[in-house]
Amino acid sequence: MDNRSEVREFLTSRRAKITPQQAGLPAGGRRRVKGLRREEVAMLAGVSVEYYARMERGSLSGTSEAVLDSLARALRLDESERAHLMDLARTAGTTRRPARRRTAQPIRPALQQLLDAMTDAPAFVRNGRLDILATNRLGKALYWPLFQDPARPVNMARYQFLDPGAEQYMTELGHQRAAAAALLRTEAGRDPYNRDLSDLIGELSTRSEDFRTLWAAHNVRLHHTGVKRFCHPAVGDLTLAFEALPVPTDPGLTLTAMSAEPGTPSADGLKLLASWAATLEGDHQPDDERGTDRGATRRP
Repeated sequence: MDNRSEVREFLTSRRAKITPQQAGLPAGGRRRVKGLRREEVAMLAGVSVEYYARMERGSLSGTSEAVLDSLARALRLDESERAHLMDLARTAGTTRRPARRRTAQPIRPALQQLLDAMTDAPAFVRNGRLDILATNRLGKALYWPLFQDPARPVNMARYQFLDPGAEQYMTELGHQRAAAAALLRTEAGRDPYNRDLSDLIGELSTRSEDFRTLWAAHNVRLHHTGVKRFCHPAVGDLTLAFEALPVPTDPGLTLTAMSAEPGTPSADGLKLLASWAATLEGDHQPDDERGTDRGATRRP
C-alpha cells in the first residue's frame, strides 16, 4: 500500500462525510465540494490551512499525537477511524520496505484446546487477513460451506465476494461484505507491507465489482461484537450473537465465539448443528497451505 495515497484518500473521504451543520458551522451558501472545506477542517483542528493541506496531501510523518487527536475530533472519527489514522501516521514515519510474505504460524496447542473446550458455542481463530486458522467442532460445522473449497487457508473475504453460494448461505451478505472490506482496510493500515494481504486485496479488486466499490469507500472497522445470520444447508436459519476477542499472546489473531439466545429457534438449530457436526469426518482444524493430511496435529 502507498502510504501517501492512503492518507490522502482517507482524509478526503472523511472530510466529505461531514456537513457544516454537523460540525456546528454555517453552510456558507453554495459549495463546490461535498462536506467540509479544507480551511474549515483546519480551523476545527486548530492548525493552519497550509499544515492541514500538507497532511491531506499524504504527509503525516512527524505529526504529533496531539495534532492527530485534534484532527480526529474535527473529522468526527469513530474509534476504528481514529485507530486507522494513528496506524497511517505510524507507517508514515517508517522507511518503505519491500512487501513481504508472512510465514504461516501454527496455532498454539493451548489455544486449540481452549477452542475444543467450547463445546456449546461455534468458535474459531482468524488473522487480520480473515483466514480461518483453527476452529472447534461446532465452528467448522457452522462454516462448513467455506471448507468445501480445497484452497487453504480458508478465507472469509474470498468466500463472501467470490463464491456463488455465499448469497444463499449468508442472509445479510451485503452487510457481511461491507464488514469484510472494512476489516481488510483496517488491517492494511496496520500492516501495509504484508504481501499476502496485498495479494488478496488485488485478487478481490480484480474479480469483484462489489469489493472494488467498498474498498474505494475507505471505511474501516473494529469488529468486536454483533449479530450474524446464516441459512445453513443442514439446519436452516440461524441468528447468532458473536464476541470477537483479540488474543494478547498472539498479536494479530482474533478468537470469535457465537451463541444463540436461549429458547429461540436458533438455539434449537445450534443443538441440531452439534448433532450434525458429530457425523462429520476429518479433523476440526483446517489443513495448512503445505497440504497437511486431515487428522494430523499441527505442532509449533
